[in-house]
Amino acid sequence: ATQKQLKRGVRLTELLKQNQYSPMPIEEQVAVIYGGVRGHIDNIEPARIEDYEKAFLSHVRTSHQDLLTEIRQAGQLTPEVDKKLAKIVSTFAEQFASNA
Repeated sequence: ATQKQLKRGVRLTELLKQNQYSPMPIEEQVAVIYGGVRGHIDNIEPARIEDYEKAFLSHVRTSHQDLLTEIRQAGQLTPEVDKKLAKIVSTFAEQFASNA
């Protein structure tokens, strides 16, 4: 279990890196970090996390803008948003990992 936590920590560290002078909106941060803390990106190599994050954000911005709006307006993860986000993140992460 400890090894698994350490590996997840490496991936979370990569997710949390932001480019200087380009802060990410909070709803996008929530969507990205969600995948890390819930273990959806555990199978993605740490060296690919930055690419995953860029691709995932592009996907969410173009296909799930409504979800980002819900997160921003609610200011929290409601059970409904949690369920939607879990499905989106897990599906995207699986597809991304299989395209390695």
